[in-house]
Amino acid sequence: MEFLRLNLFTPLLIILSLLLPLTLAADVTYCDKNAEYEVKVQGVEISPYPVVRGAPATFSINAHTGAALEAQLMWSCVGEGLLEVSSYSKKLAYLFCCDSSSLDQNQKKSPGISPTGDKIAQGKLLIDVSYFGWHIHNETHDLCEETSCPVSGGDFVISHTQVLPGFTPPGTYNLKMKLVNKKNQELTCIGFDFSIGFLSPAAAS
Repeated sequence: MEFLRLNLFTPLLIILSLLLPLTLAADVTYCDKNAEYEVKVQGVEISPYPVVRGAPATFSINAHTGAALEAQLMWSCVGEGLLEVSSYSKKLAYLFCCDSSSLDQNQKKSPGISPTGDKIAQGKLLIDVSYFGWHIHNETHDLCEETSCPVSGGDFVISHTQVLPGFTPPGTYNLKMKLVNKKNQELTCIGFDFSIGFLSPAAAS
């Protein structure tokens, strides 16, 4: 009897896992793999997943700022002969041989970065969506509407919620997101894929 109940329960769990929207941690790639972006993206969470047509979907971008300052400090030390590139990581370079006095005036004016706070006071999110390689949609959002401003050095989350039209075709889409500061200088650029399911909002609920 117990075995029969288990056999009935297992398919039910499989069906529910296919029908109920879940949360996905999407794989993220940088637009330029060789760029030293001032904002590093640690991951993107999409909820619900797959995205449901005609229902709210939330994209949460986990990010970090401050790494570019460490890189500037390291290269300043290298230029002064205080550090060999292969000897330490950027962070160790910052901790053991440099301070903000090592930066020249041009480095201190680096876009979006402050040697004393790494704060981003204003900015925009530029979103571009493609479907099977075809550009289909773009939009711009105020950064301070998607996260708390000013963004200080360290970890922060950009959370964007959107309702996709009910007629949106199901399938796999690619989203490209750029973050620019108030001078329109690029702070980061990432891309990731997401899927829109076949379910309607009524079926998903």
